[in-house]
Amino acid sequence: MRLNLKSLLILAAVPFLAACENEGIAFLIGGSKDESLSLLREQRWFWSDEVEQAIVVSRMPTCLRRHEIRPGVAGSVKVEVYEAGDYMWALKQGKNWYLVGTENCELQRWKDAPDEPPGKLAGTFSRKSGQLEFIPAEQPATPIKPPDE
Repeated sequence: MRLNLKSLLILAAVPFLAACENEGIAFLIGGSKDESLSLLREQRWFWSDEVEQAIVVSRMPTCLRRHEIRPGVAGSVKVEVYEAGDYMWALKQGKNWYLVGTENCELQRWKDAPDEPPGKLAGTFSRKSGQLEFIPAEQPATPIKPPDE
């Protein structure tokens, strides 16, 4: 069997592409697939340690939106998720804080975040056994809903 140069180049690139991160995991709010926060990570180039990250906010059938957050580092991730009020969640990524609203699938950077988290820890997006996972807090948070629901 005769291989051409193009096939050899594709085969040579496979090990480099395999080293790239491209994964995601969801925090199902209240255990329901209808409302969730998902962390997506994508490493575009094998020679770069930078990993582009996004949060996908979902509250079906009302809304579904993807929001870019600060890039991460390949092989390492920690994004903490805290309760912050009615349909509100606070995300902590290193020194960066974000407020997420699942009512309209909105996300904004929280520039003047307090020293203490706004509520109970719901869990952490982290790497465990080489895979991206959402690790629930020991005492999982229950979504705060307005009294009329």
